[in-house]
Amino acid sequence: MIDIRLVREDPEAVKSGLGRRGVDPGEVDRLRELDANARRASGRRDELRARVNDLSRQVGEARRAGDSSLAESLAASSRLLGDEERSVASEADVLVTQVREALLGLPNLPDPQAPDGAGPDDNVICRRWPEEPRSYAEHQRVPHWDAGSALGILDLERGAKLSGSMFPLYRGMGARLIRALSAFALDSHSDAFEEIRPPTLVRTETMISTGHLPKFADEAYHLERDDLWAIPTAEVPLTSMSRGDILEEADLPMRLTASTACFRREAGAAGRDTRGLLRLHEFDKVELFAYSTELQAPEVLADMVRRAEGILQALSLEYRVLDLCTGDIGNSAARTFDLEVYAPGCDMWLEVSSVSWCSDYQARRANIRYRPDGGGSPVLVHTLNGSALAWARIWAALIEVGRQADGSVVLPEVLSPYLGGENVVRAP
Repeated sequence: MIDIRLVREDPEAVKSGLGRRGVDPGEVDRLRELDANARRASGRRDELRARVNDLSRQVGEARRAGDSSLAESLAASSRLLGDEERSVASEADVLVTQVREALLGLPNLPDPQAPDGAGPDDNVICRRWPEEPRSYAEHQRVPHWDAGSALGILDLERGAKLSGSMFPLYRGMGARLIRALSAFALDSHSDAFEEIRPPTLVRTETMISTGHLPKFADEAYHLERDDLWAIPTAEVPLTSMSRGDILEEADLPMRLTASTACFRREAGAAGRDTRGLLRLHEFDKVELFAYSTELQAPEVLADMVRRAEGILQALSLEYRVLDLCTGDIGNSAARTFDLEVYAPGCDMWLEVSSVSWCSDYQARRANIRYRPDGGGSPVLVHTLNGSALAWARIWAALIEVGRQADGSVVLPEVLSPYLGGENVVRAP
């Protein structure tokens, strides 16, 4: 969340930054008023508490001096002040909670270099690979849901039978391909990223730390009986691995990677890109994550983008990199780059990676700090995360791009070691 001290000391800068994201400046004014009321109530509570403690001390002295009349008078005054202190303390607690809730509801301040814009149409295409657009044959223009069904490797009907629509079921080489992609990506990142296998279900506080709660509760799967949430991305548990900790600057940047299933309700997706694997409630993804200092963050961000691009190039998929505008970046992000692959069967650019720098927004929610090498007070870390990569749409693009005139699919040679030496999918 945003630093409340910045709201107090430079509200115009906060209004300006949030205004770039379309946030009403009145929300900042309301937060400042709430905060001022909370501070006044907390100050009054502390003043009353000090007076009650002082009266208690005087009552003890009067009793030790044998002056019971004075002791009783002071005790009566102490009780009255105590009642007032409890009332004011209750008011202060409510106000402090309201301030925190207001802060939790505000998005991060965008990085000055993030392009301005209202939505996806204002995103900036930084580059594409290859530079010259490819041409595709007619047999590559078959959508993956038809091509996969004909090959017996994608069974959307049985997936829906088991769990409902937007829950895919992969079969044979289709299932093996998902596993191969995850193994290939994890091996590709093993030079610098520690592999983690986090829990799939997490506590509410874990979801709050990344900014997924409270604002996006409707997009998440909640197990109410146990008050646990199915993770929408491995970013959630990886962020909270050091929740409440103080790290050493010498250990930063600390890079982590994880392969997990991800769960999203896609509550607003009805009738929008829901065919095949374009939009799912459950999908597999390899996530990259890092804790860093503020100075390290730009290079860590660039490295994550390079790694995602490197995998796409190894898979020989046509892609483009977008610098997301302020109206399209996620709630927790200060800067985001999306990678989109071209799927010729769908004739669509499909987002397969979103790489974000979240500044200290998540770390402040999760209270993750580091101890500077040169000494001094602990400093909030910066967090970064990115998909490298999300597999459902990669799977779709590989099936469409690799489709041959006879209906078989040739997969990238780089995956052969993970597919038992095979890289051709044929109909049964």
